Amino acid sequence: MDIAVTGSIATDHLATFPGRFAEQIIPERLATISLSFLVDDLQVRRGGVAANICFGLGQLGLAPVLVGAAGTDFAEYDARLRACGVDTGSVRLSTTRHTARFMCTTDLDHNQIASFYPGAMVEAQEIDLAEVVARVGALDLVLVAPDVPEAMVRHTRAAHAAGIPVAADPSQQLARLDEESTRLLVDGARFLFTNAYESALLRQKTGWSEADVLARVGVWIVTRGADGVSILTAGGAAEHVPAVATDRPTEPTGVGDAFRAGFLAGLSRGLSHLRAAQLGCAVATIVLESSGTQEYKLLPWDLSERLLRSYGAEAAAEIGAWPGEPG
Repeated sequence: MDIAVTGSIATDHLATFPGRFAEQIIPERLATISLSFLVDDLQVRRGGVAANICFGLGQLGLAPVLVGAAGTDFAEYDARLRACGVDTGSVRLSTTRHTARFMCTTDLDHNQIASFYPGAMVEAQEIDLAEVVARVGALDLVLVAPDVPEAMVRHTRAAHAAGIPVAADPSQQLARLDEESTRLLVDGARFLFTNAYESALLRQKTGWSEADVLARVGVWIVTRGADGVSILTAGGAAEHVPAVATDRPTEPTGVGDAFRAGFLAGLSRGLSHLRAAQLGCAVATIVLESSGTQEYKLLPWDLSERLLRSYGAEAAAEIGAWPGEPG
């Protein structure tokens, strides 16, 4: 399966607060909130939603095409992604801006407060998906991940016009998208990815009910953190996939991106939606146990044991193919 992933490329600044945000918030003072958190540590990591997903796909033996904008400081990051099998030939390089920055603080309950500076990402709207296709050849899927809204809309329209199936992943950008743009991103998508909170926000933004959304997409995948994943289709019973348990949760940033990589890699091997989601959950938990979104390594024996322990021998055998092996 030839996959292009459009979206953010960023440097992550990840901090840990050794307390709980909820204990610092005075509800009746929310209108004038002013808080500062003394954090224990700071990790500077490479990230960005599209880059994270591409890194995961590369770890699973695919050669995804990364489509996004990066800055004058991208050379080292570029080399690292290429070494993982990611095609970075369609990354637009800004001559004046730095690569985007994601700044996130996580508390003891894994709640997060984050800010995002787009930097070079603002130039992503100038990327022409038709030129990407002309360079790499036919694509089987375009995942439209969080980016500047104009780029997300442009890539969605271009993919539909070219007859390329779309996976819509508006996630963090739902807060910035208006009703018209959100509807355009969702309508006609083969896959729609959201987490549980984003599902409610998406319905609010579009004015559509769950049934309305399902009538417009092929499959709606809703991630629910420790509660696993729901797979929704129009007219069908929802399937629930339990999360792969861990007693070593470290950092939740990038877990959703890892799930998407595992899910799409599963589809590329011809797995059912259920089995692909199980693979995605296993990869997500491995990332949850890591500090940073691309600091993990997928080991065949480890992935096999997690699948066997969580879903049984039949699931582990059906999922079968291991990182680095051809699908």
